[in-house]
Amino acid sequence: MNRWGWGLLPVVLLAGLVVMFKVTDPTRPFRAAFPPVEDLTIERVSFPELGKVAVRVVNGGPEPVTVAQVLVDDAFWTFSADPGPTVARLRSATFSLDYPWVEGEPHVIALLTSTGLTFEHEVAVATLSPAANSRYLATFAALGAYAGIVPVLLGLLWYPFLRRVGRQWVRFYLCFTVGLLTFLAVDAAEHVLEAALGVPEGFQGVGLALLGVLGAVVVLRAIGGSGRRRRSERGVPESPLPVAYLVAVGIGLHNFGEGLAIGSAYALGEIALGAFLVIGFMLHNTTEGLAIVAPVARSRPRLRHFAFMGLTAGVPTVIGAWAGGFSFSPTLATFLLALGLGAILQVVGQVARLVTTDRGQHADAPAPSLFSPLNAAGLALGAVVMYATALAVTG
Repeated sequence: MNRWGWGLLPVVLLAGLVVMFKVTDPTRPFRAAFPPVEDLTIERVSFPELGKVAVRVVNGGPEPVTVAQVLVDDAFWTFSADPGPTVARLRSATFSLDYPWVEGEPHVIALLTSTGLTFEHEVAVATLSPAANSRYLATFAALGAYAGIVPVLLGLLWYPFLRRVGRQWVRFYLCFTVGLLTFLAVDAAEHVLEAALGVPEGFQGVGLALLGVLGAVVVLRAIGGSGRRRRSERGVPESPLPVAYLVAVGIGLHNFGEGLAIGSAYALGEIALGAFLVIGFMLHNTTEGLAIVAPVARSRPRLRHFAFMGLTAGVPTVIGAWAGGFSFSPTLATFLLALGLGAILQVVGQVARLVTTDRGQHADAPAPSLFSPLNAAGLALGAVVMYATALAVTG
């Protein structure tokens, strides 16, 4: 047997073992003695039109679950199920019913399974859910543009200022960027863990988040390393432009989460909160443009690069607003937010590397430190500025 055969042998034997376990089913006595384990997660309750309610559920348990009854405010109502009342493991279903809901009032939705278990979800404010039509697509796009695209592009206008400061001040603003991104990383970690709590148990929210973080770090490191090798082989000096693009990518993935918050607020009828979030993120995101241009303060990128980087960081806010407004999924949100966290962590390392390798024209000069007095002040100021602007979001 060749080496590949030996390598595949344990896999084949493991597959056979799994098949044998399924066929013999040694757990059959336990199944007869104990009721099945059921775990339904109500992901979203929407009100597509007056008198109509739609309940989307996901089965995160180990076995299929059959929904026998749907209750609204402790009363049983006739329902239809798509694709059917039995929800297979890790599958979803939507239960639709006619119910005379009242605008602005709270309602409690309960699903009663065939085994008698009840899964409840409270709707704080019943309101007509936005439909995915041209009107609402344009509305959410405008909200995302106000919160993400325009503020980031405004922040890019700090580039001429950075071109005119001394090298030590460029390092100061790079450290400011590190402080800013570190704050974003902590903020993103909180959002990832919060989203993971809403993931059905079968999808393992924490494991999904870890997969997203590691995936982003590994992919971005591989891309960055490949680019450096190609430039080294061609004798081309290393450019800070890829780092600026990485900053834009990391910020963009983080801004996707901000778009989710905006879209979800409006979809749930929390209009005042949605408007407050837009204004808060508008202030919060302007400083992100400075973080994008700081790595290229000593170079002259073409104008199109600024446009691409600004859109890379800002457009995900629009996509997030669409997702939050029309079809929010905690599982997908957790993974995408984790990707953003991983990207930010990778970018922090790249920007810090720009600081510590910047010796100017004196190659034999000692490497600058992130914690020299001026640079340390930049680190602290970046975190303080992000914290101060975050207060505009949380109130």
